[in-house]
Amino acid sequence: MHVEEAKRTLGSRFTWIVDNMDNEFKHAMGNAPNSEWVIDENNIIVARRGWSNAADLRADLEELVGTVENPTRVQDLDMPTAQPPKAAASGIVPRVTKPGRMTALVTKPVKGEDDEPFYAKLRAEAEQGLIANGQGTLYLRFMLDPLYDVHWNNLVDPIQVKITGPDGMDFTPSVLKGPEVEEEADIDPREFLVDVSGAEPGSVIHIETFYFACHETDGWCKPVTQSYEIKLERNPDGGRVTGGRGGRGGRGGPQGRPGGRRPGEGFPSRPGRPGGDRPASSPSSASSTASDRELAALVGTWNMSMEMNGRTMESTMTLSRTDSGLSGTWTARGQTISLEDVSFDGKTLTFVRSMGQRSLNFTGTVKGDAITGSYRGGSRGAAREIVCNGTKKG
Repeated sequence: MHVEEAKRTLGSRFTWIVDNMDNEFKHAMGNAPNSEWVIDENNIIVARRGWSNAADLRADLEELVGTVENPTRVQDLDMPTAQPPKAAASGIVPRVTKPGRMTALVTKPVKGEDDEPFYAKLRAEAEQGLIANGQGTLYLRFMLDPLYDVHWNNLVDPIQVKITGPDGMDFTPSVLKGPEVEEEADIDPREFLVDVSGAEPGSVIHIETFYFACHETDGWCKPVTQSYEIKLERNPDGGRVTGGRGGRGGRGGPQGRPGGRRPGEGFPSRPGRPGGDRPASSPSSASSTASDRELAALVGTWNMSMEMNGRTMESTMTLSRTDSGLSGTWTARGQTISLEDVSFDGKTLTFVRSMGQRSLNFTGTVKGDAITGSYRGGSRGAAREIVCNGTKKG
């Protein structure tokens, strides 16, 4: 279904090679989120990189098969593209504000006896404290799969969600209710924030949902009850996660309707009382032991250079003062991300940089306007060293 829809919307005429639903090929090839390989006619990998790059790919192909006088451009292809189906209105339900940087969790749909499709897909994310220490915020997002062309029925009770877990694990709230929407139908995601405590590493959380799905073209609406399992374990296929995105939302669900119940109680028939908004967090910083003079000399913009697979990659690092020490950002290929746990003792600078599925730990020695250091880390925590040096701008 996914390939056929991609062909229809993109207008492609080439052969697609698709990984299976468990992403076995991606895992076997290093688990990078946007990796790239060139495979020749003998099924030999002749070029590969951890992050796709159009210019580097063209250079690889020119080296392998030669240059062409008039390279094909996208506008030369004249592909008959089409818009994805849109079952109902969107952009009308306020988004929930996540508390900060979160980690995608392993989720699994639990198939029932009726073999009904999972019209609503679940994405679960957690604060690092919940995964490591058993206490923190859990974020849930239910998204209607566009392949099924269905929408929420807002003329009946909104989606209801019940959360249970092992003994000793508490959820506040444990029963959630979606927003009341004036539009008769929409396809916006339904999002919730839940406070969790008493969790053990790798604990499994059970989610039960009840909602109405409708198909406008086929003319049906039906109640759907489905279950999912969430494991307090980082999902290697979860992609990059950022915090503080979306619109205003309260603890428990959109517009702050917690509707809480104790574990074991049934779904609520009416929304609960409004709850307060939770502010977005700022980029992570760590305390630094350097003097004010040493910190002032470090603050500013640095030109950074990394050596990877025989290639030099140029980036920009910007460091700023905070009440507790330092914070920073890293800009590469036009994308800027926040650095985590930035610390400086007057000589050694350390921080963590998240790249999709990888967390790279930087350690460098600062001497005047120069930094000499390296990254360690990689996919699945592989111990790999990447040389990274820098000079201060201006």
